[in-house]
Amino acid sequence: MQSSIGTVEAERINTVIIGGGQAGLSVAYHLAKRGRAFVILERHARIGDSWRTRWDSLRLFSSARFDGLVGMPFPAPRRSFPTKNEMADYLEAYAVHFKFPVRTGTAVDRVWRDGDRYLVQAGDQLIETENVVIAMASYQAPRIPAFASSLSTDIVQMHSTGYRNLAQLRAGAVLIVGSGNSGAEIGAEIARSGRPTFISGRSTGEVPFNPNTAIAHRVLTPLLFRIVFHRVLTVDTPMGRKIRPKMIGVGTPLIRTKERDLLAAGATRVPRTVGVRDGKPVIDDGRVLDVANVIWCTGFHPGLSWLDLPIFDSAGEPRQKRGIVLSEPGVFFVGQHFQYAMSSTMIHGVGRDAEFIASEVMARLPAPVINPGVLSNRQTRASQSRTPGAVAGT
Repeated sequence: MQSSIGTVEAERINTVIIGGGQAGLSVAYHLAKRGRAFVILERHARIGDSWRTRWDSLRLFSSARFDGLVGMPFPAPRRSFPTKNEMADYLEAYAVHFKFPVRTGTAVDRVWRDGDRYLVQAGDQLIETENVVIAMASYQAPRIPAFASSLSTDIVQMHSTGYRNLAQLRAGAVLIVGSGNSGAEIGAEIARSGRPTFISGRSTGEVPFNPNTAIAHRVLTPLLFRIVFHRVLTVDTPMGRKIRPKMIGVGTPLIRTKERDLLAAGATRVPRTVGVRDGKPVIDDGRVLDVANVIWCTGFHPGLSWLDLPIFDSAGEPRQKRGIVLSEPGVFFVGQHFQYAMSSTMIHGVGRDAEFIASEVMARLPAPVINPGVLSNRQTRASQSRTPGAVAGT
């Protein structure tokens, strides 16, 4: 019997992919190649908007040689570093090229179990499905410390997700709270403008080479992304299991902007920010910083409050093993931070995870139901001859 809520009848679709970024598109590719019916629900108005809304100067950490999803190379010079908009446009073109069934501007409000199936509600749409793939990174809801509300209203403050360029800032000093890749990139840009810039927090470490050099392009970057991040640092290796909590709790090493770059740009490293005194930020050594701006590069919550299923641990993280939620057959994740490997949020890593989850979905579905126009035989044969590239998580 078809489910309904009020007067809304549920549409029946075998698999619902929530998220139309690199994770969702990778899952779609592997399901389409196997001839399975699905739909992609993307909350933004366009595929790629999650990239378009980031800070203006953002470029990928890996060159275009490594930035293509499976079946479609990135259309840029191999040694160039794509901008955020180029990456966004590529993802949009990828979805169009393979004619994926995408519904943009469709934010999911709730997912819950109904007997042996799941219901997905998105506005006035209701979908009944056997499989739900949450294809989203762990970076959905900004994490800002509670004491931020005590800062003076004279101080401009924003999360890194709200920062676009220097024009948003007041004249005066800037405090960057958090020293991962986003904090380092934004901090270096601001420091180079001549503003007094403080970088607060512990270092997350850094890769020991400059990714812009010729030897890095030829040897070191492939070694780092394809071997270390992809094969060595996984949940199946002792080293990967040891480093995983640090990567999730502290952040990934700095890839492009290094500590020396921050200092050369004029930034000042200070201890972590611990509170507020007289409306101004206080750092761990007791000093009060007289700043006009604070940018919180303090990470994210999973942002999965709409997922009405008992699958979360005490920290709010989904309980899953390589993307499979054992307590809820038919619920899967792709794109979570260190889901299987450190590369799980990178394009070459998310592709592997997506293929694995697509195989799990296939094992649960009955006879194939072809999506008309999705992945012709010619396209499938061509894509199987290519290897997916890599992109650093940003």
